[in-house]
Amino acid sequence: MLIADDSALMRQTLKKIVASAADFDLIGVARDGEDAIAKARQLRPDVVSMDINMPKLDGITALQTILHEKICPVVMVSSLTQQGKATTFECLELGAFDFVAKPDGTVSSNMGAVAEELISKLRAAASSKNFFEHRAHTVQRRKPFQSASGAMFAKVTRPKAVAIGISTGGPGTLQEVLPLIPADVPASIFLVQHMPPAFIAAFAQRLDDHCALKVVEAQSGMSVTPSVCYVAPGGRHLCLHRKMTGEVVIRTPTTPLTLFMPSVGVMMASVLNIYGVDTIGVLMTGIGDDGADQMVAIRQAGGYTIAESEQTAVVYGMPREAYERGGASEVAPSYEVAGAIVKAVQRTMQ
Repeated sequence: MLIADDSALMRQTLKKIVASAADFDLIGVARDGEDAIAKARQLRPDVVSMDINMPKLDGITALQTILHEKICPVVMVSSLTQQGKATTFECLELGAFDFVAKPDGTVSSNMGAVAEELISKLRAAASSKNFFEHRAHTVQRRKPFQSASGAMFAKVTRPKAVAIGISTGGPGTLQEVLPLIPADVPASIFLVQHMPPAFIAAFAQRLDDHCALKVVEAQSGMSVTPSVCYVAPGGRHLCLHRKMTGEVVIRTPTTPLTLFMPSVGVMMASVLNIYGVDTIGVLMTGIGDDGADQMVAIRQAGGYTIAESEQTAVVYGMPREAYERGGASEVAPSYEVAGAIVKAVQRTMQ
């Protein structure tokens, strides 16, 4: 792999982290974007760890060149500043594999706190077999469904819930899904994206800017309504509660303790508990098996489940586990998931 960062401290820190992983071979370091491109072309690494803010040529420009030339996937190393967050999401939309946030800002001596996350994402990126095939699909996004007349959902009799779980590779993949869902879909959407807590608000706002649907960061006490996507808050679960009046509201507990917080599984179980047969589960790219058992439960309860196919999954972990456990009513590439969701709403709500 190749490390690109303009800070000598960061380069040394990242080198130590990479050296701790026996399956990684560090073949070079770069001091700026120009150096990163030159060494990527020369050394042909399996993955690049790329700082965003660098002199001569910034990380976002270097990223574009490396991806355009199909050299290898890139994992961005981002700062926690507001500008850093915005640029990070721009990189993800341009095709960066994923990102890791520096715990202490632009130069961090505390990278050990995210060392395991960084290694995990670098490993997943380096072993991603269909990364550039996936990127080819993302540049051919389809036009959003037109449903202003309401004819698309004319036979719908009651509101549904769509529970979406996604992790590594998720922000870019979601740009192929959520913007294609019509604004008047008679379903509430609940989304868990594994992401550092400090990025969630900016992530929800970014999605809202790109979607016909209203997208908000979920807050405890919010009333659940159709045609809104509720993004799980950072560091808390996304759960639902039905009041005596019948109103469904958001709850954001910090228990149970799970490997990921928020947890896809906890969210899906809570949604299923409230909506039952009217639940549509969707599990997409990500490492591990968060949500796989709950996809099985949704399907067994009479709901409908959609797992992303290996064809497009940046990391075929979570959706594969759902499929292998019998939790997928349907398997679809990412660019067909929005259509599958709409059909599931139409079919299961009649």
